[in-house]
Amino acid sequence: MSTAIEGLQPQLVWKYFAEISRIPRCSKHEQQIAEYVIDTAKKLGLIAKQDTFGNVVVKKPASAGYSRMRSICLQGHLDMVCEKNADKEHDFSKDPIELVRNDGMLMANGTTLGADNGIAVATNLAIMEDKSLEHGPLEFLFTVDEETGLTGAANLQNDFVESRTLLNLDSEEEGAIYVGCSGGKDTLATWKVTFEAAPTGTACCILKVSGLKGGHSGLEIDKGRGNAIKIINRVLIELTALGSRLSALNGGNKRNAIPRECIATVFIPKKNLDEAKANVQSLNATLRAEVSAVDPDIQVTLVEDPKMKKGKLIKKAQQPEILTAIAGLPHGVLKMSADIPGLVETSTNVAVINTTKKAIVLATSQRSSVASELGEAVQTVSSILRLSGAEVENTDGYPGWKPNLDSRILKIAKETYKSLYGKEPQVKAIHAGLECGIIGERIPGMDMISFGPTLEGVHSPDEKIYIDTVEKFYNFLLAILKNAS
Repeated sequence: MSTAIEGLQPQLVWKYFAEISRIPRCSKHEQQIAEYVIDTAKKLGLIAKQDTFGNVVVKKPASAGYSRMRSICLQGHLDMVCEKNADKEHDFSKDPIELVRNDGMLMANGTTLGADNGIAVATNLAIMEDKSLEHGPLEFLFTVDEETGLTGAANLQNDFVESRTLLNLDSEEEGAIYVGCSGGKDTLATWKVTFEAAPTGTACCILKVSGLKGGHSGLEIDKGRGNAIKIINRVLIELTALGSRLSALNGGNKRNAIPRECIATVFIPKKNLDEAKANVQSLNATLRAEVSAVDPDIQVTLVEDPKMKKGKLIKKAQQPEILTAIAGLPHGVLKMSADIPGLVETSTNVAVINTTKKAIVLATSQRSSVASELGEAVQTVSSILRLSGAEVENTDGYPGWKPNLDSRILKIAKETYKSLYGKEPQVKAIHAGLECGIIGERIPGMDMISFGPTLEGVHSPDEKIYIDTVEKFYNFLLAILKNAS
């Protein structure tokens, strides 16, 4: 067992967290972690079943004296975002997450930690094992593929769980109870491109934007962090004036993450190379000044690649169409909520770009807690992309979760928190796609809240969980289970 969790409380939660950190569980590859949950349930004498999409549900009977209580479902997702630093050697398909304790926080060594949503999985496993707890009938729902499309929740059958009260354990701020979330859609663009040989008298160069924090494209979209794709595009437009020609453009990894790095391969006339390098150096200083408060480690570099003598370039007429479209795309907050102070209502993220043999493909994502505004954001992004000649596709997306301030389980949770900690919890909505929206649509009548310990930097190698909040979260959860009679 990892020394990073030695002495941490609750012991059972951290034991399971360390164990699942050794099990591969990237989105769409949850087979091993699902098998682990099912095997653990069987060893504990509990009933477990799995649907055709990979979702798992485990049932635990009520403790003595609590059999008349209504059933409650505790829910989290099995998958994690698999991101690593560029210089980190790590194979997420087989290598364990290396846990590191640092100044009251648990992190990973150069990769995402997987506390999103591994802390829910570990918590559920701990409650499954602990026979000393007081609670009514429990169900534990472990969904798959939350991070790349919420497809596990989207394919739930309405009879897969019996409970009509659900505690989603996928929020990231201790002391807050979430009662609503945004819906979202992805807008994808494909520019079919023609390549031609690089002209003589040009030098192949690698343009790179790195050192950005990135982060969750919903939870951290209001932080003003740099977007590597937008930044490199800005530099490429400047270099185009010096005759720079684009060969390849690749950046970002996940549609729900702000891109941290982007790399372009360009060919620049040798006579203009020194001026190009000077321009990039000047732009680097300008950009550092612009985002120093939020992204102090940004680096924009242009390095000649003497090994590359020949190359294929995107046809000259297509280059400005693509770069202009990316420049015109909005990124960040589009509108704040007028009803809930501090809540982002609508946003958009320029997320991932890749160059293939025949095309440049761009993925963007839009979010809003208002369905009509989500539609407008998608329409805006789609229109800009179509004007540039791109083929545009919109995904089906996922629904938002409308707050119910008269919720029975919300009332119980608020009273429980105040009795434990002497203060009212914050009741919030979140600018992210919680599975509650989909579960509520798939299983009508579900009374739901969402809460969890404090996490930061999710979906990036900076992900961390504040250790002391885990015990507070766990005790709060156990008290709700006891009080929800």
